[in-house]
Amino acid sequence: MKKTKQINIKQTLVLARAFHFLHSCAKSCLLPFLTLYFKQLGLAPEMTGIIMGTKHLISLLWQPLASLLARMYNKRRVVINGSVVCSAVVALVVLLFPPVDLQTHINTCNGSNVRSTPSPVEPHPQVTFPANRTSVAAGRTSQRPVIRTNSTAELKQFHTTTLASVRKKKSQLKRDAEEHKDFMSSLKGMDVQHQLFFLILITVSVWELVAAPLEWTADDGLYDYLDSANASDRYSSTGVWPLLGAACGVGGAGLLVSHLNCLIVGRTSRSAVHFFCYSAMSALALPVVAFFPLYRNKHQSKVNRLLKAVQLVRGSQRALLCAVTALLVGVTRSVVDNFLLWQMQDHGSSELHMGVSLSLASLSQAVFPLLAVRLARLLNPGRVLALGAAALGLQCLYYSFLWGPWAALPAQFVNCFSGGAFWWAVKVQSDDVATPGTERSIKRLYNVLSLHLGSALGSFAGGYVVRWCGLVWLFRGVAVALMLWCICLPLLQWNAPRQYRINYSRLLAADASEASDSESEQERDWLDKAMEDDYGRRLNR
Repeated sequence: MKKTKQINIKQTLVLARAFHFLHSCAKSCLLPFLTLYFKQLGLAPEMTGIIMGTKHLISLLWQPLASLLARMYNKRRVVINGSVVCSAVVALVVLLFPPVDLQTHINTCNGSNVRSTPSPVEPHPQVTFPANRTSVAAGRTSQRPVIRTNSTAELKQFHTTTLASVRKKKSQLKRDAEEHKDFMSSLKGMDVQHQLFFLILITVSVWELVAAPLEWTADDGLYDYLDSANASDRYSSTGVWPLLGAACGVGGAGLLVSHLNCLIVGRTSRSAVHFFCYSAMSALALPVVAFFPLYRNKHQSKVNRLLKAVQLVRGSQRALLCAVTALLVGVTRSVVDNFLLWQMQDHGSSELHMGVSLSLASLSQAVFPLLAVRLARLLNPGRVLALGAAALGLQCLYYSFLWGPWAALPAQFVNCFSGGAFWWAVKVQSDDVATPGTERSIKRLYNVLSLHLGSALGSFAGGYVVRWCGLVWLFRGVAVALMLWCICLPLLQWNAPRQYRINYSRLLAADASEASDSESEQERDWLDKAMEDDYGRRLNR
């Protein structure tokens, strides 16, 4: 008889926490500063928004598909290892592209303020083409037809027709050459910036294709591994480690870059340190990935849990309101992620100010679990959801009034509510509408709506708003829109029917304390009745 393999739960959780810490640290070394690097290269705000929006759309479509394929073919470890290595390599390709204007890049490196509108691109010199001699040479070398005529008039008419046809061909060739010259000159005149845009767009798309499958594949493998040992309840204990890794990554990278001398060697500047830090931290995660606990799922379930989660959310009005709120929060959060550092740089902030500010935001969100119990006693989850969204709106409104390098720092303490409280309320909402086995799928659905779909929409729209209205009105606009929704949200929640879940543990404890020997069998069978009533209520939704 084959022995069952023993699972060390403590060792599994240590490896999972180390992986989440290192992976989040690697991402935070680069991703918060990525749009700032695009600005230094000379890309326009709408170009930056399109690149980041495309990145989120690829993640939205490719993450669930790649995770499903890795699970079906039992290739989770191959996918995770390949994703870590390839993403670290592809990210460095972005450093090969030169800036639009070298002088702007030098000024940015020296710490001068560069506005979001890139410097105008000088048109390239017109391309002149030599006179076309091919047709003349061809005319000289071609065999002339033998002309036999008995009349001088006929000979004159033939020469006139031949000369007209030659002139027509020459004029057509001249027009073609002029059109080709105009096309090439216009291509060279406007493609310095657009060519860089398309190159970066392609590179970032490939980068996201190889990096996106990592998180879902690792999370699914870890959860299935713990579930096989009946320890799936320990999965949530790894939740705070990505926030700690993000705080260390963004703070450490900002501190390191701010203390480096700004030396430009060829196409490399100190902004490239963010890319090297990302690759280095990814390399440090490889030994952990080699021993990362994964479960080989040989018997696959045919039920798509994500589609089932969509059905459950659609059947509850309160869940739909939470989904709309998550989408709007994702739109607003993408504006902060993409353009907050632009706003800070315009007011004199360096990488040190940026790194410390973003690090404090992650630490503030990590502290919220200490306040969750007390906040739950004061407010219900619906009001906490509105409070978290309103806090994000107040942050954006504050960002529109920055005045100095450290001005953004006080607003990061509010991230305890705009990030921590909001996602706590989303988790409670997920548990309320979930059936057994779908809790993670519903929470993942809210993550997809906020972090991918909402972020994509916010990135696309935010870039054009910055182009036409500026950074200040972008932050004020999203702040007003989100706060107006938070005013309407409690009224909509009040009109939505409330669904109560049966707490079987409390009923069991109450029954044990009040039970007596004189109870009948029908009275003792209350648990089965409660379960049947709850099951019938879910079927009738």
